[in-house]
Amino acid sequence: MAEFALDSCVETAGHMNGGARLCIARHGETDWNAAGILQGWSDVPLNAAGRAQAQRLAADFSACGFVAVWSSPLLRALETASIIADRLGLPPPRCHDGLKERHFGIIQGVPKIELAELNPLLLQQILKRNPAAEFVDGESMDEFADRVLAALGEIAAQPGPLLVITHGWVLDVVTRQLRGLPRDALLGHKPGNGECLWLDAVAVAEKESAIITDS
Repeated sequence: MAEFALDSCVETAGHMNGGARLCIARHGETDWNAAGILQGWSDVPLNAAGRAQAQRLAADFSACGFVAVWSSPLLRALETASIIADRLGLPPPRCHDGLKERHFGIIQGVPKIELAELNPLLLQQILKRNPAAEFVDGESMDEFADRVLAALGEIAAQPGPLLVITHGWVLDVVTRQLRGLPRDALLGHKPGNGECLWLDAVAVAEKESAIITDS
């Protein structure tokens, strides 16, 4: 599969070292983001602010030399990825189901202000972005992390540098792995819309899973 190392947002072209260089970014804003409604796998489009964020990301990435864009198939991510790919003159984004946001089960589509009354303890876990939170009819912490890391391992095997558009809780999974933290560690930070991580991916044939470590 692949081994990942954290790197800074600097020149990417020609910096392969045997593997793809990945930029993993969160999608642009939606009306549900602005209203504090839990999205999960709900398919919500970008709002005007989100489309503007995607345009700014494209401008920021203009000199990065990306050869392809990958995306979660959820509309808010795919729309962000499509705007960027079009502006950079790249082919339409390729989708991978493993990049989808965590499935929040029966509370998807529930505003946080309502969840404060229905299940205040769960809301506090969500606000703290506690990966160990349990979601009825949703994904467990390990199910979610396993599919995210497997997807990134597959994508990193492709020629790069690559741009990957995904979701906030996905970025949390990657950040914990980069820092060598347990899967249930609290990070104390919520990735903003358009926030990104840069990784160097080096193929490691003997690895059986995607391992992410600090450089």
